[in-house]
Amino acid sequence: MEMLENRTFDELEVGNTACLSRTVTERDIRLFATLSGEVAPDRCAVEGGANPGGATLDEGAAVSPSLWATALFSTLLGTSLPGPGTTQLAQNLRFLAPAVPGTRVDVRVTLAAKNAVEGTANFACSITIAPDTPGAGTPLVSGEIMVRVPLVKVRCPAAALPALRLAGGEGRLARLIATARALPPPRTAIIHPVDDNALRGAMDAATAGLLVPVLVGPEARIRAVAAAGGIDISRAELVDTPHSHAAASLGVALARAGKVASLMKGSLHTDELMAAVVARDTGLRTDRRLSHVFVMDVATYPRLLLITDAAINIEPTLEDKRDIVQNAIDLARAIGIARPFVALLSAVETVYPRMPSTLDAAALCKMAERGQIVGGVLDGPLAFDNAISAEAAAAKRIVSEVAGRPDILVVPDIVSGNMLAKQLSYLAEADSAGLVLGAAVPIALTSRADGVLARTASAALASLFVHARAAGIEKPHA
Repeated sequence: MEMLENRTFDELEVGNTACLSRTVTERDIRLFATLSGEVAPDRCAVEGGANPGGATLDEGAAVSPSLWATALFSTLLGTSLPGPGTTQLAQNLRFLAPAVPGTRVDVRVTLAAKNAVEGTANFACSITIAPDTPGAGTPLVSGEIMVRVPLVKVRCPAAALPALRLAGGEGRLARLIATARALPPPRTAIIHPVDDNALRGAMDAATAGLLVPVLVGPEARIRAVAAAGGIDISRAELVDTPHSHAAASLGVALARAGKVASLMKGSLHTDELMAAVVARDTGLRTDRRLSHVFVMDVATYPRLLLITDAAINIEPTLEDKRDIVQNAIDLARAIGIARPFVALLSAVETVYPRMPSTLDAAALCKMAERGQIVGGVLDGPLAFDNAISAEAAAAKRIVSEVAGRPDILVVPDIVSGNMLAKQLSYLAEADSAGLVLGAAVPIALTSRADGVLARTASAALASLFVHARAAGIEKPHA
């Protein structure tokens, strides 16, 4: 067990110094902004420019300087010099520059003077950029703190602090839905919505102004589900089919004919719908490989996180991954991320010939340099920790625009991707939506377990993509 021991007033000598090093993380920014309600205004950024998710504490944001600096100085004064029993009385700090994520800083307190009558001491305090970091030596904070020094010796165990979780509340998917509501809703074929969840989700999306529903399936069964659940389908067009196979084929035919702009999966199996979509002569194939993108709102991450492909391509080839990456970039741009950062994941962050995913990642980066992938910034291979954490990337001395702040995670295969997405959903309580891209129209591939938010947000994604494509985002050629 770690023990803390103080220095009493008599033990202190002018010039005594204590210091610590720390790397500023995105989590610091969110935590201190939450506690103080303060973000350095000249450093607050809006993600990707025209961002439907609203302002976020993104890579341009800086830590609230007063609360952050006070906390770091308090750590040194209360645990090291003088240590346990110290009471802060006053401070006079000057904030000279912001501390952005990934910056390693040195924090220092030095005893400047003692007052024997009052039992107090004045400490000179400073925070500077660490020596091995760009801008080394730049002062960020300087000043003085007065403390009352303990008169008796204290030796105690270091406190076991409880884990602190930054809960959600950003509502980034909700804000994305609000943005889509402002656009004309696309006509959407809902394929075989013959259970309450599928039909209610489609009609909720219609009520929200996200789609114009065309219900494709056995009409009698659809009407029976609506009557049993009290679901109003009076505004929906119904297209009668005898069974789910016919519903999938007819929905795809409506999209081929330009009568609907998107598809939404209802109560049928995914492979049944996708078989109709990829049918060589009658489907919705383009020159792109089809892929699925999860859009996740993770409470402990400062912006929406896109994960691909976790649902369709089992072991994609390098050529497949090119399309998977491009599809995800196109969706990111459609939801307002003008220059998405793409992390190509593997188990390590170096190219390792016996690990094919590292070779693919390196090749994809070179393809992006040659213009074979456009619209995003790629880096890889990156292990998950240094892809998602600026602190982990800094510890491994990874210099990258992407490391620590990706918008898109590209997984090596469906197994790793599916586990990652479900871990975020069930362990981190992330909200998610999903879309299949690469076909002639976007496809909301919802699960039977999905709730109202997932279905509504997926409809919003489809609407935003339809409108972004019409406005000029790269369109796959049929």
